[in-house]
Amino acid sequence: LQLSAVKLAELHSDLKIQEKDELSWKKLKAEGLDEDGEKEAKLRRNLNVIMTKYGVNGKKDSQLIDSNYIKDGTDSDTLDDPRLEKLWSKAKTSGKFSDEELDKLWREFKHHKEKIHEYNILLETVSRTEDIHKNVINPSEENLVKEEVLHNKHRELKDKLRSINQGFERLRKVSHQGYDTNSEFEEPRVIDLWDMAKSANFTEKELESFREELKHFEAKIEKHHHYQKQLEISHQKLKHVEGTGDKDHLNRNKEKYAMLEEKTKELGYKVKKHLQDLSSRISQGLQHNEL
Repeated sequence: LQLSAVKLAELHSDLKIQEKDELSWKKLKAEGLDEDGEKEAKLRRNLNVIMTKYGVNGKKDSQLIDSNYIKDGTDSDTLDDPRLEKLWSKAKTSGKFSDEELDKLWREFKHHKEKIHEYNILLETVSRTEDIHKNVINPSEENLVKEEVLHNKHRELKDKLRSINQGFERLRKVSHQGYDTNSEFEEPRVIDLWDMAKSANFTEKELESFREELKHFEAKIEKHHHYQKQLEISHQKLKHVEGTGDKDHLNRNKEKYAMLEEKTKELGYKVKKHLQDLSSRISQGLQHNEL
């Protein structure tokens, strides 16, 4: 696959979650609890996102942005959106950001690009489902169920579009003004969750509890970033030692690399599972707003 060590660990985490979700779906299907096929369709969308993200869907130019921050630098990827490219160019030349802050901002831009990509995949799925639905001549109970499925997908689209718009406004503001030193959160995914949580149907007490959970979640993400960086450094050292012919040194480096790889995979899985759970809770709160 020609993926970096960090990217391979990320792929492992994504596939582990996908496998767990598919096993849960199989149990539901066996109990007749996914008659409309909505959960199966969502699993397919998620797998499509994973395959596209890591460039394993057979399309040469489909791979999303590499999450290996050390090797990538900030000029090796395109954002595929003129508005984002313009904002990034302004921010990079503004002199308002330190190197560390530019790294952080670039992660926000990459995260935003990924959100747009996932939205487009869902939009394409909804469009195909609508085309099939329009071609049905006789309405039936089954078609009413499919209408409900479409309604749920439109609501999911609405949530994703709201998140994209909020994210773009944040990028626009930060790119022009720089980072607010009093900002509550720094990690893009956490900022997204917090912005959406404030729009959801939470009481003040629930919102405060959610804020505290997001702080723990951000700390978990930072720990994961740390291990990602250590893994990439270890991978580079390992490649260097392989050329020296020193077997003892090589074995020590292999052991360290294996330990870091396993820890990175484990943390990646925990971060993504936690993100799923938090996103699900917010989605439920947003749905209550619409009722």
